[in-house]
Amino acid sequence: MTDLTDQELIRYHRQINLKSIDIDGQLAIKKARVLIVGLGGLGCAAAQYLTVAGVGQMTLVDGDNVDLSNLQRQVLHTESRVGFNKAESAKQTLETLNPATKFAVMKTFLDESNIDTLVNAHDVVVDCSDNMTTRQLLNQICFRYKKPLVSGAAIRFEGQVSTFCWLQDEPCYQCFSQFFSNQGASSDDSCVMSGVIAPIVGVVGSVQALEVLKLITRAGNPLSQQMLMIDGLTGQFRSMKVKKDPACPVCGVLHK
Repeated sequence: MTDLTDQELIRYHRQINLKSIDIDGQLAIKKARVLIVGLGGLGCAAAQYLTVAGVGQMTLVDGDNVDLSNLQRQVLHTESRVGFNKAESAKQTLETLNPATKFAVMKTFLDESNIDTLVNAHDVVVDCSDNMTTRQLLNQICFRYKKPLVSGAAIRFEGQVSTFCWLQDEPCYQCFSQFFSNQGASSDDSCVMSGVIAPIVGVVGSVQALEVLKLITRAGNPLSQQMLMIDGLTGQFRSMKVKKDPACPVCGVLHK
């Protein structure tokens, strides 16, 4: 994967035309290895845009199966695949969007037995999970290996996105979590109990995909050291600056 074919030059022409992407950026996208954890609403949205953008390799991780109630927002799954593993179902759809992208599937949930090797084998990690345990574990391992982490969450009409590049004095997800209330979009409050409007997961997942492409191509500035908060009811987007917690058990200086 050292060059772009004539077909790729045509397919990705609109991206290549961007000065911050150009040929070098598209080649970087083609060579990139991206790990997506969770193929629910966020993962479906993020994965499809990364696929059509030309990401060369993606690993899809989800131990859950497609349920009829998922189809309201998880756009890669279909009614005919109810009962299928979500990662496998997503792969089947994504392959039709871009046959050049190579997919690996893990039909399991992440835990301490498989996460180290998996994270270390990828260039960027996209956290589209739906529980705090997985988010905290991904944060710890990405910090350990200094792998960029793009984290998203959505519930009700609300969403949020943050990117962690592990720069000096940059907070980690654990530092952020102290700001989450029991009803926040990143708590273990579930969509089953509280509900979620379909487009909000598309908005959050799309922003996550954008963050990944920015990281790969070094275009613009990632959402580092800040949380982008989206309020679908009011149509407001706002960014909250978050500082590193010196006492953080993951990245704090008191724990080094």
